[in-house]
Amino acid sequence: MNFNTILGSVDFLEYLRGKKATFLLAGSVTKTAEIPNISQAGIPGKLYLTPTLDVEFLCLKEVRSLEGIAQTPKGVPTPALITRAVHELKPFSNIEILDLGLEVKPEINYFKMHGFAIKPSARIDDGAKINAMEIFQKGVEFGTNYETSDDYVILAESVPSGTTTANATAEALGYDCENCFSSSFKEVPSDIKNSTIIEALKRVQKDDDVFTKLSNVSDNMLIFNAGFILGSTSKNLKVILAGGTQMATVLLVVNSILESMQGSIDSSNIALCTTKWISEDKHSNIKALLEQLSFPINAYASTFDFNESSHRSLKLYDEGEAKEGVGCGAALCYASINGVNKKELTSKIESFLG
Repeated sequence: MNFNTILGSVDFLEYLRGKKATFLLAGSVTKTAEIPNISQAGIPGKLYLTPTLDVEFLCLKEVRSLEGIAQTPKGVPTPALITRAVHELKPFSNIEILDLGLEVKPEINYFKMHGFAIKPSARIDDGAKINAMEIFQKGVEFGTNYETSDDYVILAESVPSGTTTANATAEALGYDCENCFSSSFKEVPSDIKNSTIIEALKRVQKDDDVFTKLSNVSDNMLIFNAGFILGSTSKNLKVILAGGTQMATVLLVVNSILESMQGSIDSSNIALCTTKWISEDKHSNIKALLEQLSFPINAYASTFDFNESSHRSLKLYDEGEAKEGVGCGAALCYASINGVNKKELTSKIESFLG
């Protein structure tokens, strides 16, 4: 197992080899997921449960809010399996949960769950109805005050239809997004996503400020985590953004807020880690998104795949039916720098499926 450098220097990740990490999972619901066939990140009609189930499986190796793990209609299991398998072979020091607007609270005890009194956001084609400034300020405050005894933090997400809200957000902020955004589908449902984004962008006026745009077309995770990143820079905290094009959009939000305030950021403590399924995805281009930042960023992609697995549902990952989520790319990079064997990891993931 290894990783490739998408942007920046290999030094950042190599420096963290053997060091301790806290895993933060931000779970959130956007009602955009209720649009039929826009996402396959979970059970049709119950996508609002996906982040709840991901939290439960990551923490407990079982789900309690449903009878079985979340999987797509084609049988692709949640990437929470990958992250949990890494945790079992080389445990994160801590797993903590950020409730950024969950419909159903996870049934977990003992794990630290940070609540921020944030409600699920509305459909972006009808206006997301977010108080973006308030959500952002909560993120800044949390990042400024967050304490860990570990060497770095891995910040992950679980937001069904989040690539659609991320795409709309990046376009609203003026970035070139053509063919840049991935999907949970192998064949991206472009007509549904595009019509939703077009409808959402009708609510954005050219003269709107950044927070007005975010309030209309974004989601809680993107806004809060942008605040967390900016807050964390005040205390020299090393943060790995765990994800693909959604986490790249978090950085684009940071970029736009800084530009609007004529501010700057020392990005030397920030990196992004994702999967090869994202970095090699022909339907998206995460590197092109990251290259639009005004500050340098280190970005990496794990080389892990399921070519050593005989399990049909896992093979679907290699065929492009699922690509990221629940921080699996960063978990795989963490596994790489902590000596986890690919065969051992594959076997562990398979064991969850019976």
